[in-house]
Amino acid sequence: MSALASAVERVLTTVADRKSAVDARTAVPATGGSILDRADVKAVLAEVEAEARERICVYVAAENRVLRETLGRMLGKRPDMNVAGCGEQERFGVAALLEQQVDVLLLISRGNLEEDLATIRQVHSEAEGIQILLVGSTRSEGEFLQCVRAGISGILFREASGDDVVSAIRAVHDGEAVCPGSLSAALFRYFEMEASSLPCAGVQQRLGFTRREQQLIPLIAKGLTNKEIANHFCLSEQTVKNHLYRMKHKIGAEDRLSIVQRYRTQGFLL
Repeated sequence: MSALASAVERVLTTVADRKSAVDARTAVPATGGSILDRADVKAVLAEVEAEARERICVYVAAENRVLRETLGRMLGKRPDMNVAGCGEQERFGVAALLEQQVDVLLLISRGNLEEDLATIRQVHSEAEGIQILLVGSTRSEGEFLQCVRAGISGILFREASGDDVVSAIRAVHDGEAVCPGSLSAALFRYFEMEASSLPCAGVQQRLGFTRREQQLIPLIAKGLTNKEIANHFCLSEQTVKNHLYRMKHKIGAEDRLSIVQRYRTQGFLL
């Protein structure tokens, strides 16, 4: 129900308490007085607008028309939610989300990580106030961490129930993070690894390696591929290649193994 329709319903209900809904339809002429005072009408409308502002404004983005319309109808029935619209992921614009004052973007994964990440990054960078709840099928810790870095506030698996979706929308709107337990463990492991790989000032002084470049060295020594290193740090494979290129250039190394050897000859342990 639209805000205008809600307002009309509220006005008629107030009038019915005084006389009857039928009389009320003709009791408010274009000019002059009425059974329902104009100040009362304004007060009711103001109250309705205030209630609308307090509701969570949600936009549903999904490729499957049946799915997005079903979600839209379900969320629209919730008294604390207002569905601003439903559309395909590639067709909605951030400007439109801002204009409609969307609070939460319910993003149904297209099944393509790069496309999902591009959408998440765009919304997060251009509209930081909008919380992004991703519903996807990925159970990969690496892909999950990439989505977190891109800017999601929560994630659900595709088999999540309607009640799960509603609860998650309310949670991210309230500033909470949402993710399945199996993925939350990945966050703990990630930060544990980050803490154990703090940069060494000596390495930066002697070799000129940045913090991130230093973190790559143990993984290079273990023989991990560029793709595996990228997944480990939630980076793109091209970013890893760029890091390796700069590292080789800084110390004059011919290949990645030479980077490790030079690191060791400087007296640093792996």
